[in-house]
Amino acid sequence: MALNKPLTVKDVAELLGVSTDVVYDMVRKKKIPHFKVGNRLIRFQASSIQQWMNEQEQKSYHAS
Repeated sequence: MALNKPLTVKDVAELLGVSTDVVYDMVRKKKIPHFKVGNRLIRFQASSIQQWMNEQEQKSYHAS
């Protein structure tokens, strides 16, 4: 069984076109799906981030 490699904070920041500080802030506020490896390493599942992005797009579309 092959698992997708988890994304790093830097990966997600590049994907979203924001700084890593913005991603850390979103994690702190629990606004983006993530998980921790040990006590410090923050990682993201690509599928969860894609789904989250789709949900954000729908919220933006329906809010206009």
